[in-house]
Order: sequence, then structure tokens, then C-alpha cells
Amino acid sequence: MSSSTATRVAFVTGGAQGIGEAIALRLAQDGLDVAVFDIAGKEELLKAVTKKITDIGRKAIWIIGDVTNEESIKNGIAKAVEELGSLDVMVANAGIMHSKPVIEMTPEEWNKVLAVNATGIMLSYKHAGIQMIKQGRGGRIIGACSVAGKQGFPTAAAYSASKFAVRGLTHAFSQEMKPHNITVNAYAPGFIATPMLSGSNDDGHGEDATPGQKTAQPSVVADLVSYLALPNSYFVNGQIISVDGGWIYQ
Repeated sequence: MSSSTATRVAFVTGGAQGIGEAIALRLAQDGLDVAVFDIAGKEELLKAVTKKITDIGRKAIWIIGDVTNEESIKNGIAKAVEELGSLDVMVANAGIMHSKPVIEMTPEEWNKVLAVNATGIMLSYKHAGIQMIKQGRGGRIIGACSVAGKQGFPTAAAYSASKFAVRGLTHAFSQEMKPHNITVNAYAPGFIATPMLSGSNDDGHGEDATPGQKTAQPSVVADLVSYLALPNSYFVNGQIISVDGGWIYQ
């Protein structure tokens, strides 16, 4: 990893709100400079997040882009490196939810969820890995899985399939990056109080909390990411860590 005197830089996709915003702010509190990346239409939210980061005393930039577009994520990382100096932590957080029974789902709906939640994370992993290998000092790559990536739920087939894909991708990529001292892990939240849960996410579809399941604040996920981003978390690799209040046991 980078030396103790060098400022480390994090890149957070889906960083305009919800879990992504909480992660960006927590990493800034940990002393990292942060690039927050999200889709067009979220400019004001991104400006607000970067203002909070600079108020903490860290450098921050916001970048408009689309994780499903390879050039977009590649250019976003390049901009972060150019303006902030490096890439030490990638948090591939961007995701969408679409609730519909399989027998009612169109291929377009299916493909949209898989494009953001699976392909988007693959592209974020890929180009973070390329940059970190080029820097030659290791790194931390962290992705968004879900409790739905460990167990399927009715009306959430596309979302669940995409998160199962993240599990396999994370397991495989962690082994590919191990020789470069780059760890690859993912967090698997349960019900977190975010715009996605309330139904106001990008896709217009949220999740209703299952009766009996507790809802937590985004900070509980950010706290886990804070640890996974540390240089001394080097012995945690290829793991999909649940943050779900003990809902799913494995």
C-alpha cells in the first residue's frame, strides 16, 4: 500500500446519496481524499457530498458518469488520478433495484439491472485493478453485494441474480489481484434506510422491509468499508461480508 505519509485516494460509485454518500464521508473522516461518481441528474447531490468532504478537511471531486459504460468508468478513474494523485480504494457501490415477478419481467428490465449491478461492478473492478497494478503499491477494491446475493427473494430475481454475480466476480478477481497486493471484498447489506429502500431510487422501484427484519442506517455499511479500506486489512480477501442484523447465516 501507499506509504503512511502519502494521502490515499478513494473512488466511490453511486456516491451521491444513501450508502455511497455514507461511505464517501466515512473514508474522508479516515483521512482519504475522495472522488464521488454518479449519473447525470445528480449534480446537486454530488456537489453537496463533496462540500461535506471538504468541510471535513479532505480534497474531493465529483464526476458524472455511467458504470455500465466502460469508457465512462475508465475516464472517471483517470480524472480522479489526475486531480487527486492516485487510486488506492475503489468502492463499486452503484446499484439499482427493480421489483417484479419473473413471469412478468421483460428482457429489457432484466438486462438493465444486470448491466448496472453486475457489469458496472465488473468494469469498476477492472479499471481500478489496472490503475492499482500500474501504481505498484497494492490497493483495496470493495464491491456492493447484498443479502439478496446470498438468498433469492420473490419479486427480486434480477436484483438477486446480479448480486450472486457480484459474489462470483469478487471471489475470482480477489485471486487474480492477490499477486499485486490488492484485496477484493464485498459487503452484503440487509435492509438499510436509503432511497432504494423507500422506493425513490433511480429505477423507481424499492424494497419493502420484510416484517420482523430490522432496518439500519447507511453508517453501519460505511463502518465496515472503513475497515476493509485500511492498509492493515490485508488479511481479509475474497470475502462477502454480511451487514444484515443476523438475517442470513453462512
